[in-house]
Amino acid sequence: MVFALIHTMKISPIYLSFLLILPYNSQTTFAAEEEKVRFAELDAYWAEVSRAVREGDFEGYKATCHEKGVLVSGMKNTSYPLSKALARWEKEFAATRAGEIKAKVEFRFSQRLMDETTAHETGIFLYSFTDSKGLWKKEYINFQAMLLKGKDGWKIMMEYQKSKATKEEWDSLAVKGQKRLR
Repeated sequence: MVFALIHTMKISPIYLSFLLILPYNSQTTFAAEEEKVRFAELDAYWAEVSRAVREGDFEGYKATCHEKGVLVSGMKNTSYPLSKALARWEKEFAATRAGEIKAKVEFRFSQRLMDETTAHETGIFLYSFTDSKGLWKKEYINFQAMLLKGKDGWKIMMEYQKSKATKEEWDSLAVKGQKRLR
């Protein structure tokens, strides 16, 4: 059939190939642009989490969580509603907001999978905080996050704090060119 078109319409094979590839190329370009937008949205999500921790903004942090979210701790072999973790963390947010302690969290990713409304992020987060003497402490945690996008943006549905990580593992993600978010 294509051969008949070439002869009947006197279309060169090169031109025909271009016409057949053009729609595919447009779809690929569109998909790449959509992915860039999703990465930007998720980067903004993690930046908001970091801001809320740094400023002690409990309500801001809570707004990044799905109301039915789950926290899984591989280190404690447990799973429970994220709302229980939020209740436990609220006093640390208040202490940060009051200037009694300082806290911050940064993220580096080894894998980022997503579509229009779901995301699965794998990496390490670095939670840094000051102790009662004002000395900085650091906790490197291997984590996975499942997020859902609704009309009010991305929300974490499941946070899996898998295991402790090392500074070397943290640094290796930077060497691999993975994005660092704070």
